[in-house]
Amino acid sequence: MRPVNFDLDVMRSFVTGVELGSFAKAAQKLARSTSAISAQLKKLEAQAGSPLFKKAGRRLALTDTGEVLLNYSRRLLSLNDETITAVSELKLKGWVRLGLQEDLGSFLPTVLGRFARAHPDVRVEARIARNGDLLSRIENGSLDLAVAWGAERTTGYQEVVADLPMQWIGSSHQYLDWRAESGTPLPIIAFDAPCPFHSMATEALNREGIPWLLSFTSSSLNGLSAATEAGLGYTIRTALGLQPGTELLQAGDRGLPALPSIALTLHRREATPDPLTERLSNIVIQAIRSEIVY
Repeated sequence: MRPVNFDLDVMRSFVTGVELGSFAKAAQKLARSTSAISAQLKKLEAQAGSPLFKKAGRRLALTDTGEVLLNYSRRLLSLNDETITAVSELKLKGWVRLGLQEDLGSFLPTVLGRFARAHPDVRVEARIARNGDLLSRIENGSLDLAVAWGAERTTGYQEVVADLPMQWIGSSHQYLDWRAESGTPLPIIAFDAPCPFHSMATEALNREGIPWLLSFTSSSLNGLSAATEAGLGYTIRTALGLQPGTELLQAGDRGLPALPSIALTLHRREATPDPLTERLSNIVIQAIRSEIVY
């Protein structure tokens, strides 16, 4: 029996559609017709030998086969793109400056490793910082690209990498068992102001008439995590980069209000950057999206 050879072009359409949440958007991004994308998906299902999607209410969700294929497709496309860059006659040299939120610190070795293998003559200067610092450095030109929370800026180029639900987070050791019906103020652990997570969470609490108090503030994510693990209160982040000793809370079980989503956005000063910045931007986006469960 001849082995099946998956078509990387078809896999790219599949991954792009899932990540954008729409195959119509994928068609637009890949400069294809929607009928061409549909034909590619049928081909991919035939090669996989099983449906890739199932109905979940009014939308489509991935089947188990689809989830497995998505993971492998991302890995194959990443290796393909890295190979093309590595064997290209264009030898990029120079340096590029990258800024990331603390929540994304775990991605840094992966991002820098992939970039260094493809471009050994390029130096990357990386900075882990909070939103305000990252965005001001983009504006003054001391960073070439940065990934920050929110999409409220109106200057420069920005691309939403993902839209993630905000989550209440508590200790995995269950030191704190706060309930809304108790009437006691909810102890909140948050970054020093300004912090979009703190602002949106307290707005949600105020709408529901739930009292709260700021029990602990910190200028670092490690400080927030340590205080949360110790049971000093609940903090608010996303599932991305969840720290050891903490866990996502089932908000409804405690009477906590539902929280909105927050955009994770890539920022650059220029819409059309130099090749180094463009390449690193693509690697950063792929690394983040590969960690997100759709």
